[in-house]
Amino acid sequence: MMYGMIHLCDLQEKMTLTDMGILMTAAVCHDLDHPGYNNTYQINARTELAVRYNDISPLENHHCAVAFQIISLPECNIFANVDPEAFKQIRQAIITLILATDMARHGEILDSFKQKVDNFDFTNEEHVTCLKMVLIKCCDISNEVRPTEVAEPWVDCLLEEYFMQSDREKSEGLPVAPFMDRDKVTKPTAQIGFIKFVLIPMFETVMKVSWTIEEIMVQPLRDSRDHYEELKQIDDAMTEAQKKNTENMSLGGKKK
Repeated sequence: MMYGMIHLCDLQEKMTLTDMGILMTAAVCHDLDHPGYNNTYQINARTELAVRYNDISPLENHHCAVAFQIISLPECNIFANVDPEAFKQIRQAIITLILATDMARHGEILDSFKQKVDNFDFTNEEHVTCLKMVLIKCCDISNEVRPTEVAEPWVDCLLEEYFMQSDREKSEGLPVAPFMDRDKVTKPTAQIGFIKFVLIPMFETVMKVSWTIEEIMVQPLRDSRDHYEELKQIDDAMTEAQKKNTENMSLGGKKK
């Protein structure tokens, strides 16, 4: 997805080769050694990661640490020929991008980007850093950009991961997020709000810097939203029919 966004937005003509390397490396490394339980669980359960990183983006800090542990191995060091001073800047940039994928920071990062898009300047380092943060965020949660036959099996996997976490939270007496609770969420309800209020607004903001993503990335998101809204209507109609059926059976029993 990152490779696709770089080429679709023609960023290889607008950013440096170092920027390309930073974006691609951060994308590859952004979820390394993910345990399948999110930051909220880590913090509430006081896990080793939460304690180590003082409840501050424990997972993202861990992904960064693992990435640079791997890169430090001689046989894995893709930056071996980079000047030490340049490597220091590359390392900092990759850390900045991976830490930006913590969804707890979503509003803060998107608001910062929105303030820059109308007068976006590719020669302004602060603007470019902010765009890179938004790009990795887009790629991180871009599943619904893909065709339904590709995206939907991954939604099933994601929901299963959520349900495993909420089951564990219930068994450990920890707070449970409603969007992760198997008793409260369905696939359409999980997806509609996320697509409407997180994905579409973010991708539409990137569109102001590069309109070329509309047809290939933004329109599929709108189509996906419509698809899940149709599924929700079907689910709602079936639930209503079952409810009426139950009421009728109950009334029939009382008449007897």
